[in-house]
Amino acid sequence: MLPDYPLPKDRTIPHRPASEPANPQVLALAALGWVLECEDRAARYLELTGLDPDSLRTGLGDPMILASALEFLANHEPDLIRAAEALAVTPEELVAAKDALQA
Repeated sequence: MLPDYPLPKDRTIPHRPASEPANPQVLALAALGWVLECEDRAARYLELTGLDPDSLRTGLGDPMILASALEFLANHEPDLIRAAEALAVTPEELVAAKDALQA
């Protein structure tokens, strides 16, 4: 059995090299897919954003629609953390993608 060594908080293994930032649109689409794969979460997202399935579908190229999925996650930390884990990114990368889309 391996000994349990605590890792310093400033020592983490990056998901990708720092020279390869995630494309905000691609990351937002992936996050939106994650949001929509759970029926209850999808219903909450649509209710909070005021979107309906048709307007969401037609707005997939709109940076503000894409940012809304990331904003939805950023406003609920448990979902933000779960989405980041599922997408193999950090929560900070998801928030940075939202900020980039809203700029």
